[in-house]
Amino acid sequence: MVQFSPAPIRRVVFQYFVPVHVEVEDGLVARVTVIDETPVRNPTVVEGDPEYLTQALAAADDGQSWPSWQFGY
Repeated sequence: MVQFSPAPIRRVVFQYFVPVHVEVEDGLVARVTVIDETPVRNPTVVEGDPEYLTQALAAADDGQSWPSWQFGY
């Protein structure tokens, strides 16, 4: 019986700056909207395989329209 071993998982976590809209009510942050349609610029590797960063950036920044993410009420 032939056993197949799965391909190794290439994982990289990176960070970059994006515009954020912050709403404050009565001195408290009520909602944060991350506008993540911004192209990836100047990424920084947080963890994982930095050699995979170029391919990960291409997959993350492939021109697809992303929704904004909202946190709060």
